Amino acid sequence: MSEPPGPPAGGRARSPAGHDPARAPLVGVVVLAAGASRRLPGPKQMLRHHGVTLVRRAAQTALAVGCGPVVAVLPAGAAQLRFELVDLDVRIVENPHAAKGLSTSVRAGLEALESGADPEAVLFTTCDQPHLTADVLRQLVATWIASRPRAVACEYAGTVGVPALFSRSLFEELRALEGDHGAKHVLQRHASESVRIPFEPGSLDVDTPEDAGRLDA
Repeated sequence: MSEPPGPPAGGRARSPAGHDPARAPLVGVVVLAAGASRRLPGPKQMLRHHGVTLVRRAAQTALAVGCGPVVAVLPAGAAQLRFELVDLDVRIVENPHAAKGLSTSVRAGLEALESGADPEAVLFTTCDQPHLTADVLRQLVATWIASRPRAVACEYAGTVGVPALFSRSLFEELRALEGDHGAKHVLQRHASESVRIPFEPGSLDVDTPEDAGRLDA
């Protein structure tokens, strides 16, 4: 296991009014895994990296953070994907509207999370970044706890994106997303109120047969 991340950006943590500093804030994790694999011969969620399917690997990584409940958003009727997660402590949500755009999965995941908990923030991740580790997710959470920006996102290839964490004050904007606008759209809108965490390996995702060929099955 890699070394724990260093001190988070933003300085000393502040305790908002009414918050018990002895209690870690609840941060729910939503794994977005309902996307279609249009340029691949099969669902990329089922591709293997180091012997584990990408969807299972993403769920295990989210669980390893230990910051709150984990929700996995899958496409409707995805029995094969559901079977990959059945033995994990993950709430599985099927999104029958996945073809209408990424916003539908963001909304489905957030609604499922809120229906069973009262999170102070939500951390969105995907299953197609094979180099993502729990340490990266822990750094996002630690940075948010330390300085309470409205969002904390990963930075790679000259842009920002998932994994990304959003404070509860942005939940309404996340729910209001439409079409193929994902969480990145909210990040761009609140760039001056966000903190960025370098994660250059995040630029390596799995979209094409060439990408799949670089996985260590």
